[in-house]
Amino acid sequence: MTETAFLRPRSAPVEPLESLAGLLREWLPRQRWFAGKDRPVTDLSLLSMTELFPDCLHVLVHAGHGGVPAPGGNPPAGDCYQLLLGVRERPSPRLGRALIGRVQDGPLAGRTVYDALYDPRSAQLLLERLRHPGTAGPLRFECDAGQLPSGLVPRLLDAEQSNSSLVYGDEYILKVFRRIQPGVNPDLEVPGALARQGCHRVPAPVAWFRTTDPFKATLGVLQPYLRDASDGWTLALGALAAGDDFTVQAHALGRATADVHLALASAFPVGEPGEMRRTATAMTERLTAAAHAVPALQPFVPGLRTAFAALTACDAGPPAQRIHGDLHLGQVLRAGREWFVIDFEGEPSRPLSERRSAHSPVRDIAGMLRSFDYAARQRRPWRPEWACRCREAYCAGYASRAGWDPRKKHGLLRAYETDRAVYEVLYEARHRPDWLPVPMAAIERLAVRGD
Repeated sequence: MTETAFLRPRSAPVEPLESLAGLLREWLPRQRWFAGKDRPVTDLSLLSMTELFPDCLHVLVHAGHGGVPAPGGNPPAGDCYQLLLGVRERPSPRLGRALIGRVQDGPLAGRTVYDALYDPRSAQLLLERLRHPGTAGPLRFECDAGQLPSGLVPRLLDAEQSNSSLVYGDEYILKVFRRIQPGVNPDLEVPGALARQGCHRVPAPVAWFRTTDPFKATLGVLQPYLRDASDGWTLALGALAAGDDFTVQAHALGRATADVHLALASAFPVGEPGEMRRTATAMTERLTAAAHAVPALQPFVPGLRTAFAALTACDAGPPAQRIHGDLHLGQVLRAGREWFVIDFEGEPSRPLSERRSAHSPVRDIAGMLRSFDYAARQRRPWRPEWACRCREAYCAGYASRAGWDPRKKHGLLRAYETDRAVYEVLYEARHRPDWLPVPMAAIERLAVRGD
């Protein structure tokens, strides 16, 4: 930990986090990227604090939610979050939602603390750290692109997401991970490996930063920004609004997905054909936990279990391999006539070890098929035939590149689509209750009709 002048006690020795704890307990649950919205923050502990540059602290905190201590006397389970905290004598009226609050006591007493990623000056200084590789306490800044340009104007993307992203001069985008787990983040590992394979469908990382304390972990990744690109979700909704067909784009997207899967199979070890019994057990356990958290799911549990039970009798399908892990229309970009795949972090709610392990590529395919259904349900009246045509075109495009047809793996596809819909129900119940009817409609279809 790097101690700064204004962190030294002025009177009584008060830990820096102790004076911030009350403010952070109120502020953290209001953030889009905070994972424990349905649980109060009962424990808050400082893991690391480093002065990144004057009046800006890099902080890792552990947010606990009560419960029984873990084996070995460790604190109850919780999450580690990355914060960049700006500190000012006088608050600026432009801070808005970035404002955390005014500290009442301790070494920061009388100062206003805010989320520094909203501050253009702090955002520019963060890029400067990446432009000049080096260290700051336990933090390591690394670059793989020669000399990055200076003077790029930053802007913070305001889209709903589980991390925070800064765009610099419409040339680069920096993803700052919020929820931190030990190990290499797939959003650094996978694009780097695919770049070495010559796969052009994934922007390669050009710089990144990580920490070595209290554990080794990736903190952020800088990649080229596709300034003229549109994401698949926006394009799909535009087609729906205009009454246009989307099958040509869906077919091309299926081909792009297969290209990425083939490159992943070359870049990482390929596993044996999936062990269906173990996969079915894990899916059933996730269903049980989700039904406990979301009572609306409970009437459909018996029917949904049949999809997982049938998995053990399925053709093994393609071998397990590294995949995207959270593929949907919001994770793909179209620039010109080409599709690009982004955000390889996987589902942040799942352990990093699981996200870095091999899975059936059918899991990614099922995620995209569910996304077509999500898009179709954004307009009234609902157009199920639009989603059906997109699903068919996407699978046909995938088959034309991959050499096997997802539609012929009906049992596998149904099981993975069901598992994805269960995840969506839990996610929407926690974060966007108004969207819950969308995955619940799929749950009813998959449970009752077995499609």
